Amino acid sequence: MATLAWFAAQSRAVATAGHELDQTLLLTTRAVEAEIDRLRALPSVTGEDARIRGALSGTGTLQEANAYLQAVSAHTGADVLYLLDASGQTIAASNWNLPESFVGQNYAFRPYFQEAMQSGFGSYYAIGVTTGVPGYFLSARVEVAGSPGVVVVKLDLQPLQETWRAAEADVALADEHGVVFLSARPEWQYRPLVALPEAVLGSLTGARTYEGVGLDAATPLLIAPPEGADARGDSWIARIGQVPATGGQVIAARPLRGVHLVAWAWAALAALATLAVSATLHGLEQRRQLIAMRLSQSEKMEAMVIERTADLGREIEARKQAEADLRRTQEALIHTEKMAAMGRMSAAIVHEISQPLAAMEATLAAAELGIPPGDTRTPARITKARDMIRRMQRTTKHLRSFARKDRVELSRIDLRAPIRSALDLVLPRARTVGVAPVLHLPGEPVPAMAGGVRIEQVVANLLLNALDAVEAVAAPEVSVTLAREGNAARITVCDNGSGIAAEDLPRVEDPFFSTKQTGEGLGLGLAICKAILADFRGTLDIRSIPQEGTRVSVTLPLADPDDDRT
Repeated sequence: MATLAWFAAQSRAVATAGHELDQTLLLTTRAVEAEIDRLRALPSVTGEDARIRGALSGTGTLQEANAYLQAVSAHTGADVLYLLDASGQTIAASNWNLPESFVGQNYAFRPYFQEAMQSGFGSYYAIGVTTGVPGYFLSARVEVAGSPGVVVVKLDLQPLQETWRAAEADVALADEHGVVFLSARPEWQYRPLVALPEAVLGSLTGARTYEGVGLDAATPLLIAPPEGADARGDSWIARIGQVPATGGQVIAARPLRGVHLVAWAWAALAALATLAVSATLHGLEQRRQLIAMRLSQSEKMEAMVIERTADLGREIEARKQAEADLRRTQEALIHTEKMAAMGRMSAAIVHEISQPLAAMEATLAAAELGIPPGDTRTPARITKARDMIRRMQRTTKHLRSFARKDRVELSRIDLRAPIRSALDLVLPRARTVGVAPVLHLPGEPVPAMAGGVRIEQVVANLLLNALDAVEAVAAPEVSVTLAREGNAARITVCDNGSGIAAEDLPRVEDPFFSTKQTGEGLGLGLAICKAILADFRGTLDIRSIPQEGTRVSVTLPLADPDDDRT
């Protein structure tokens, strides 16, 4: 009786362990797919940027591409983001300024480069030949006429491995050849599940996938090839499943010692039950307790299944949210390129308008000289026309100055001038809203070491935000004040608009955060203003009360009276 109970208990224990391994397999697969899918679209999105395409075609600078890749890598949490030309040579990378920079390295031998050049996309796990740090590589082909290339992102999967080890979960991740590259058990790292054919070893050696780990001398983990999804090691059983996101395999294991202990425990219980039944009613009571224990275990198992199903549902929702955020970021990047193109077009239009306006003013001046004596109406009309032309010239002058690329150079300027220019730029928008901004400037100069065009850009941006805030107000008010405060100059822009919610106020300076309706803003204005002021040792302070208004203060250090350097 005890022997039959042992066999039955072992079979049940193995079945229960298999069910739990299936659950572990599913959760691990979802976690790996979510981690990789988080950055799967990043190479394609990055390849659409004009700086990347310019670096490939030779029309842009490599430094601009390096800076862009560095910024994108920092925002997305990618390990390294880099650009390869058609020969596999790295021409730009997010780690361009680090000792282990990829710039100048040739990765044409890597499968992810070859796959991307052939089919448009590629992925591969390997140990980095430059850094020696393992990672998962995702690549996408960039189509540029005559100069195609490949954008690659390196994803560090080590945090997953650390999580497995901290949770003491016997799980591992293998590539398509069955070589384990991530494992909760350190002794499984870089070992094949079964013996590898010579052709596969040669392929991995040629691609330098596991360089320096001695893969050809590693002992296989399984004592026999797996039977379907079931596999067995020296002292453990496992389930093996596929990971569609990587093309590899995930392994969930369980030690056999625990299964044997359960079987022996069940055999002992069966022996005791047999003795109890053959003795007295005490055996019947013991059997009833055994049934109750089985029911309790079943309820616990059902609760665990429900809990794990709920966890899986939350992971799916998180993945959907991540995909939605990625789509919004991609749309914002595309809209940024459109706005840049519009800026270049407006600069060209201003240039074309300036010449006819100058010619018209000269013609009116010549016509004024030829007016017959006694004609009093014609001079007044000519004067009015010349005033309108001068007004148009001032506007085009401000637009041309605003569109000019300003380097981070410091010169001694009077802050009153860029404030007046910024106000002229936003006057058309102010008339549309129905408000006349009030300007408070001191009578004496307010000197500062800064860039005039960039200060004008900051003030114009703050004024446009204020005008947007008062657009729906019955009696809108916007004011700009310049004042000295000790050794600093303070520019204050106030409005009586709708204000900013308390929960949004800490985030308004973050890139791509906007409280406007979708499509009306990119959420970059205040972030750009903060970056500009940082170049001039200035600060930006925002105070707002919902439904009462907002006050934005810009503080800049005053120029030293003896400092006139540029």
